[in-house]
Amino acid sequence: MSALARSGPARPRQSGRGSEPIAVHQVLATLGYGDAIGHEVLGIQRVLRAAGYESEIFVESADGRVEDLTVDYRELPDASHPDNILIHHFSIGSRASRIAYAVPDRMVLVYHNITPPEYFVGVHPALLQQCFFGRRELGFYASRCDLALGDSEYNRQELEGAGFPRTGVLPVIPGFSHLAGPANYMQAGAFDDDWVNLLFVGRMIPNKRIEDVIRWFCAYKRWFNPRSRLLLVGSYAGFEAYLAMLHQLIARIGAADVHFLGHVTNEELVAYYELADVFTCASEHEGFGVPLMEAFHMAVPVIAYAAAAVPATMDGGGILVTDKDPVMVGGLIHEAATNRALQDRIIATQDAALDRLEARDFGGTLLRFVEGVRNSPRRQHPPVAFDFWDQLKLADELEEIRVYRPAAYQALPKALGQTGAAGDEGRKGHGG
Repeated sequence: MSALARSGPARPRQSGRGSEPIAVHQVLATLGYGDAIGHEVLGIQRVLRAAGYESEIFVESADGRVEDLTVDYRELPDASHPDNILIHHFSIGSRASRIAYAVPDRMVLVYHNITPPEYFVGVHPALLQQCFFGRRELGFYASRCDLALGDSEYNRQELEGAGFPRTGVLPVIPGFSHLAGPANYMQAGAFDDDWVNLLFVGRMIPNKRIEDVIRWFCAYKRWFNPRSRLLLVGSYAGFEAYLAMLHQLIARIGAADVHFLGHVTNEELVAYYELADVFTCASEHEGFGVPLMEAFHMAVPVIAYAAAAVPATMDGGGILVTDKDPVMVGGLIHEAATNRALQDRIIATQDAALDRLEARDFGGTLLRFVEGVRNSPRRQHPPVAFDFWDQLKLADELEEIRVYRPAAYQALPKALGQTGAAGDEGRKGHGG
C-alpha cells in the first residue's frame, strides 16, 4: 500500500483550522481495476483535486494495477479532521466502514447497492451472510451521514426507504476507454460466421437470472432460428454451484450452442461485442447495469427485463420487456436480429439515451453536493463505544494471526477467536 501521496495540484481552499486545506477523502473496502465503482472513485478524485481539494483514496485492498493510487485504510484516523468530508462508498460491511463511522469527519455516503441475500440461498452461503449483514448495517449510517447518494435513482430510493433524511443521485457516467482498443479474435473468431450471436456480459451470479436468458435463447433457437448461439461472457469464480445448476438446466431443456466464456480481456470483450447481433439481459437486480451502456456504445440492440434500475439506466433506449415468456421474447429477438429497419430504430434510441447520459455534469453535480454539505449545519456525530479503537486493534491483531499463523489462531479460546473472525464482524453494531 502506498504512503500518502501529496503530488496533486495546488489546493487553495481553506478551513477554519489555520492554513490547512479542507480535505475530501474517499474510503471503500476494495478498489478494483476497470469496474464501474473503480472508474467512479478515480473520477471523483480527479474532480476534487482539480477543484483544489486534498483527496486520497483509503482502502482495505486494491487490485495491483491501481494499488499505488490508494492509502491503507488504517491511516485514515491520522488524516481525519472534523472539518474534512469523507465520501464513503458503501457496498458491503467492512473494517474500513467501521473506521469511517467512528472518525469525526462529516460523511457523504455513496451507495452502490447490495444484492438481496435471498438470491444466494443454496449457492453461496458466505456471500448470503455478507449481503444480509451489509444490508442491515446500512441502516446504522442514517444518523451518521450529512448526505447519502445513490449512483442511480433506484439506489436513492432504497436509501430513502432505509431512513436517510437527505438523499440525492450522483450519476454513473461509464467510461468506454477499455473498449477503444483493437479487438482480439483469437477465441472469438470461432463465432465469426453467418450464425446469429446472442450476447450477455456480466458475472454469472443468480440475480442476473442467466437461466432466463438461456430459456429465451432456447425458444429463439427452437422456434425461430436454429443457426444461432448464446455467448455468456463473465466470471463465474466462486459461483461454481450456480454454474452447475445452469448446466443441468441446459441438459434438461435440450439447449445447444450455449457457451460460457468466463472472464475475458478488454480486447476480447471488444471482439464479442462486435460479433453480437443482440444483447439480452434478464437480470432482476441491478443497481445500475454498466454492460447495458457498453452494448449501447458498441451499437448492439439490447433486449432487457424491466427490473430494478434497468429501465432508468436504459432511459428509453433498446427494448424493455415486462414478461419473461420465452416464446414472446424469442420473437422479439428474431425481429431485432433480422429486421434492419427495426435495428436502426433501436440503435437510434440507444444512441440518444447514451448522449443524455454522457451530457450529465458529473463533476458539477459532485461539487455542488460537496459544497452543500460544507454549507449545511453539522449533524451531531452518533456515540461510538468508549473501547472502539481498542476493539479494532484487537480485531486487526486476530486477523493477522488468522492469516499468517492459522494453527495459532485455531488454538485460541473459541470465544476469543470468534470475536476476531472476519465473518463475524458483520454481527457487531458500530457502537461496539
